[in-house]
Amino acid sequence: MKLTFKILREGAQIPAAATKQSAGLDLKACIPEPMTIDPGEIKSFPIGLAVCPEKEDVALLVFPRSGLASKHGITLPNCVGVIDSDYRGEISVPLINLGREPYTVMPGERLAQLITVPIIFPEVEVAEELPESERGTAGFGSSGRF
Repeated sequence: MKLTFKILREGAQIPAAATKQSAGLDLKACIPEPMTIDPGEIKSFPIGLAVCPEKEDVALLVFPRSGLASKHGITLPNCVGVIDSDYRGEISVPLINLGREPYTVMPGERLAQLITVPIIFPEVEVAEELPESERGTAGFGSSGRF
């Protein structure tokens, strides 16, 4: 499957995989100068690109980079970003600093990973009753700790 990118800002870099078998393509900050995120702060970083997937039945998911999260507390405030296949606007990556120290994002720094996944578009219907299941209505924590 092919992803076609349009460059929207000078300095934008086309996402690429870090290794041959990397699941995600690295999204890089397209900013003219370093930007600092203070602890507890959320800032959005433009990538400088728009994208068009070859297929309509995919979504592009934006995941945090594990190194930024585990070493600095820098992650996505919404956990995973979803880019619908029909979105043609600029990609941006919101980041939150959950760490104790300010973190400075540098121009061209890898911020997040873009992963393509297939989507099943469901038919939605309403029913008076749902089939019984082993779990039933048991909610959070109902299966125990171990």
